[in-house]
Amino acid sequence: MQGQIQVDENGSRNDEWSICLQQIGQTQCRASFERLFAHFAPLVKAFSMNGSAVSIANAEELVQEVMIKVWQKASAYNPQKAAASTWIYTIARNSRTDMFRRLRKFDTPLNAEDIWEEDTGDAPFIAVQERRNALQVKELLKTLPHEQAQILAKVYMEGKSHSEVAQELDIPLGTVKSRVRLAMQKLQIQVEK
Repeated sequence: MQGQIQVDENGSRNDEWSICLQQIGQTQCRASFERLFAHFAPLVKAFSMNGSAVSIANAEELVQEVMIKVWQKASAYNPQKAAASTWIYTIARNSRTDMFRRLRKFDTPLNAEDIWEEDTGDAPFIAVQERRNALQVKELLKTLPHEQAQILAKVYMEGKSHSEVAQELDIPLGTVKSRVRLAMQKLQIQVEK
């Protein structure tokens, strides 16, 4: 009579699974738990994957979690209140909800920069190189006429647009652009020497 639920005169269920749960709760009967596990583990796994995006690994983890709780809480099972399957599926449903919450808690997008530590081994070298480059640029700017050096400093060191420089120095925009172009050509010639 496996699976059929029978109720005695006291309203207590005496089907195979209710009896197994009671034996587990009262005497921690391993044989009863093995039968219960063999029957319900695949059903709980299917339940956990049904209509959800739970992976197979998470479904198997959920089965283990549910069956451990069944083992630990079997003494709390009351055959007068619910069938064994109802009691086990209630544990499975609650455990699945808890799993969704745990998984959602860690569901944050990560970038590679978040995982890998930046390599700062070259930082001193880069700092020295940048300082040398800055000194070289300052020296090269000294070779330019004052008007061209002034405009390059405002555009490239202060980060101003050509229009802002033209307005600040009260000169036409075309003049600013011409001076930038001429200055860059002269600097390129100096660097190539």
